[in-house]
Amino acid sequence: MIKKLLPFIGKYKKYAILAPLSIVGEVILEIFIPYLMAKLIDIGIAAGDMNYVLTMGGLMIGMALLALVCGGLAGRFAAVAAMGFAKNIRYALFSKVQEFSFSNIDRFSTASLITRITTDVTNTQNTFMMMLRMLVRAPIMMLFATGIAVYINLRLSLIFFAAIPILAIALILIMFKAFPLFQRMLKKYDRLNSVVQENLTAIRVVKAYVREEYESEGFQEAADQLRSAQKKAEKLVVFTMPLMMFVMYACIISISWFGGNMIIKGSMQTGEFISFLSYVTQILMSLMMFAIVFVSLVISKASVSRIIEILDEEVEIID
Repeated sequence: MIKKLLPFIGKYKKYAILAPLSIVGEVILEIFIPYLMAKLIDIGIAAGDMNYVLTMGGLMIGMALLALVCGGLAGRFAAVAAMGFAKNIRYALFSKVQEFSFSNIDRFSTASLITRITTDVTNTQNTFMMMLRMLVRAPIMMLFATGIAVYINLRLSLIFFAAIPILAIALILIMFKAFPLFQRMLKKYDRLNSVVQENLTAIRVVKAYVREEYESEGFQEAADQLRSAQKKAEKLVVFTMPLMMFVMYACIISISWFGGNMIIKGSMQTGEFISFLSYVTQILMSLMMFAIVFVSLVISKASVSRIIEILDEEVEIID
């Protein structure tokens, strides 16, 4: 499905490339800040060397400011690429719909075509933006942070190595259960748009026969069905956040307990423990980014399939 939509990036390809490159620069800078902080504490503060403290502190500030610039550029490039990507898809969908015969339109319905050109494209746009930012940032941050955390203390690293498979299995199970629910939810959007379209088209008939109350009840029913479907779908997906937070804080508490004992026994320095905790937080935040993108992918997968249905539709009457 992704291969079919990639050509729609078009002239915005350079922004789609610059965004990940800026993210890589930001992540590398953020990764080295906790390492420098450990050196500052264990070497500079422990020895009372103010020159070393000021040097490392200034270097950390400079790296933080440079990371801020890279992050700002990445946000702008990703936004431009995603907006341009969505614009091209909307234009392609609109152009294809203009070629449809009445039988093609009846197959999808006007309301469904409106939903696909608006809501479905917006879902795809948001997911594409997240992929350019979070889906690039999360694996790179996880890889570098894990490598440095293992280098600092291999024994403590085993804690989050045990947590990652649990999260992965839970997310996969949620994805398989949530996808059909979101497909049904989008069909309810089609139904709601259909009710609105009918009333706008035949507003004079509705008023002539004094059917306002009846039509209002019909709209209320369609809105309630959409709310129910959306609640059922998102209730399952929202469960990923409490799960992520539970695993994240369980890891932090375990690391604090075992790391504190290591400091008391002298097998680990204070600065190493603080930087290790920072890297663990970065690893778990990367997992949280994966969860956020995962939720967006589940929603957009249904939308992308509906967009491709329009693009792949064969026009029955060729002029």
